[in-house]
Amino acid sequence: MLAPPAAQAEPARYQIDPDHLSIGFLVDHIGYAATLGLFRKAEGAFTFDEQSGELTDLKVTVDTASVFTNQQKRDEHLRSADFLNSKEFPKMVFTAQSARRTGDKTFEIAGQLELLGKTRPLTLEATWNKSGEYPFGGGLLGGNPYVMGVSARGTVTRSAYGMNYAVDNGWVGDEVELIIEFEARRQ
Repeated sequence: MLAPPAAQAEPARYQIDPDHLSIGFLVDHIGYAATLGLFRKAEGAFTFDEQSGELTDLKVTVDTASVFTNQQKRDEHLRSADFLNSKEFPKMVFTAQSARRTGDKTFEIAGQLELLGKTRPLTLEATWNKSGEYPFGGGLLGGNPYVMGVSARGTVTRSAYGMNYAVDNGWVGDEVELIIEFEARRQ
């Protein structure tokens, strides 16, 4: 009874490191092979409690004009009204308020994806890879930052957002596989 109360972990705010954030995608091209692409500009943050696994206030914003598939004409087409319509809709936003733990380090994150002016449910299967003191210093302020690494996967159906170009004839797949990898620094 005289022992001090056990320390309780508290939720911490994390900022996704844009230098260690990869948002990629795979989409079928006429049945021959999948095209691999990525978005070069994105940012995000969330609150996470390592003890309980509680996730809140997750928001990731992607610059749709930053799409890159290593082929300039295709990238320009992806930015057009046929696909991402980057001029009218420069941002794609994923938000979530919670996650369901599915294993020791795995989670199902149910959220909303806003794309092309429409908001639809999107579920990500996420793995909490590692958390700890980063091996590289924090600069002039000293100390090594505390960093969390996450891998996530999901699937977006293009036509649910009105992105119907080449869906009916099967030239471009309707299902887009998402590949997300990031490191986030505790604030």
